[in-house]
Amino acid sequence: MSMRESGEMYLETILVLSKKNNTVRAIDIVEYMGFSKPAVSRAMSKLRDAKMILTDKDGYIALTGTGREIAEKIYERHTLLTKWLMQLGVDEETASADACRMEHVISDETFAAIKKTCKI
Repeated sequence: MSMRESGEMYLETILVLSKKNNTVRAIDIVEYMGFSKPAVSRAMSKLRDAKMILTDKDGYIALTGTGREIAEKIYERHTLLTKWLMQLGVDEETASADACRMEHVISDETFAAIKKTCKI
């Protein structure tokens, strides 16, 4: 499934927040990402329509199987690329920011090769 970078970022954010707090609401995403409430609301609507997330009557957000799969893939890329860049001597803040951009565009083949050769 092909997804735009913004959708991937929202899914990854939901995953990260759910690991920290067990529950996620739109306001948590607003605060974490620094986006406006209307922007997050539109994004959640699109992710719901794409069957990437579920929301319950109380507004709690959960990843579907497909949504979780994409979120885990992006999160793994972010984590490994950040550590890899830091091993190369890049400071943590820059490494994380660069990994965030790279995680969305790197091919599966290139990521697999980096993962295979990394000592992480």
